[in-house]
Amino acid sequence: MTSKIELYDTTLRDGTQMEGISLSVKDKLRIAERLDEMGVHYIEGGWPGSNPKDVEFFEKAKTQLKLRKAKLTAFGSTRKAGGTADGDPNLKALLDAETSVVTIVGKAHDKHVTKILETSLEENLAMLMDSIRYLKANGRTVFLDAEHFFDGYDSDPEYALQCLKTAANAGADCVVLCDTNGGAVTSHVVEIVKRVKSEVACVVGIHAHNGADVAVANSLAAIEVGATHVQGAANGYGDMCGNANMFSIIANLKLKLGHDVISDEEMERLTETSLFVSEIANMPPNPRQPYVGAGAFTHKAGLHVAAVVKEPWSYQHVDPAQVGNDTRILVSELGGRRNITAKLSEQGIDLDLTNDEVKDLVERVKVMESKGFQYEGAEASFELLVRRSRPEYEPPFELVDFWVVERRHHERGESGREMQSEAMVKVRVGESGEIVQTAADGNGPVNALDAAVRRALVQHYPGIDSIHLVDYKVRIIDSAAGTGASVRVLIESAVGEHTWTTVGSSTDIIEASWLALSDSLEYWMYKYGGPPQSGK
Repeated sequence: MTSKIELYDTTLRDGTQMEGISLSVKDKLRIAERLDEMGVHYIEGGWPGSNPKDVEFFEKAKTQLKLRKAKLTAFGSTRKAGGTADGDPNLKALLDAETSVVTIVGKAHDKHVTKILETSLEENLAMLMDSIRYLKANGRTVFLDAEHFFDGYDSDPEYALQCLKTAANAGADCVVLCDTNGGAVTSHVVEIVKRVKSEVACVVGIHAHNGADVAVANSLAAIEVGATHVQGAANGYGDMCGNANMFSIIANLKLKLGHDVISDEEMERLTETSLFVSEIANMPPNPRQPYVGAGAFTHKAGLHVAAVVKEPWSYQHVDPAQVGNDTRILVSELGGRRNITAKLSEQGIDLDLTNDEVKDLVERVKVMESKGFQYEGAEASFELLVRRSRPEYEPPFELVDFWVVERRHHERGESGREMQSEAMVKVRVGESGEIVQTAADGNGPVNALDAAVRRALVQHYPGIDSIHLVDYKVRIIDSAAGTGASVRVLIESAVGEHTWTTVGSSTDIIEASWLALSDSLEYWMYKYGGPPQSGK
């Protein structure tokens, strides 16, 4: 089906209203480029009349942003009550942004007009009319975001519709029905959109928020009854519970409803774009996000795994490759031998294991997980577990012993003395069995231990200093045990484009950290470090 549906992304404006997100001008330019590569039709860059950052963004976009497909859009509001369109600073800022498309927000809720704007219903209609006519006279394509439309329809349906008709009569190219508070249910959205389509003489759009957890459903339902413009944000970012998730909207439109909104090649960028935006926004990716999450096509139970290995469609509603994602098989106490063999294949571990060896590995995993280890997100530790089960495997090093001492250090102002850690380690290296003993300081026991071990190994593995810590997580496993609880430590490490995750568990947080840390170093040595060099 050739699609006439317009994809309007509002990540850079509405998405940034989410708690914890603050994008620089450079961040916004980079995200805009990625959204364009993914194939959206409109990118809302911000509100140039509201803050200096957005003014700077639109200035730099004029020379630095080279969009392939999308049109950059400036966002603002109607003229103020009692004012004039040609004298309104907000409308002037929209024109100064020099985008071919502008979106203005206007009230479509009678009580918002009288109680929030504190003006008359007639003046609000005049504000809509004047603002749209002014922008159209200056050569702009104009979209109206009819704010609080669904709640306004419930309050006074005829007035809400009159707002849309006024906008259409003034020349608006599209009226966007906004569920601003996110509380509309899907059947109600369908009923209202049908009426709007029958009475308003311009393109109708939908902008849904996720207060009732149905933003994507409401967006799709609106399209199924005639809306041809849909707004959303990357990863569902936005105020309160967020906006409709643009990635889910795109995937559902193309794969479920047959609308060819973007190309197949652009569709394969969905997962990559989702991860890129979350990285730039400094927000942790949601592993359970549909289509693009790390867990979207992840299988743990043995029955599921056995079926997916035979026929991927058996437990997957689409081919994950279509959205740039992958099938993942987890190794856990819930899995069986099929999980182990599938995981080995997925990670490219080429080992010819007998049925008995696979069975032993299953039991080993169960034993380790009973001690608090978890290999679902620690593929590097899982691979080491497998390789250590082979009689021919020789570990590149072994920690013989270590000591960690913490002491108060120099003065640091009113807060008193700072704690300083020192670690001493004794390490046996490679086949030679050479014992190396070193010590190092750190700003905590784990940091000191890491520094001491690296100092002991660097002569044999010079590249070890290139490893850097990406993430360090500590999870209490049995909180009821209080301070005696077991802890699980996950460490994510990286060298260049290579990243890997390892796990350790113990009732001692330093030991748990060491187990994860030593796995991280050992995995690098096996994969990338090469054979040990002679000590100097």
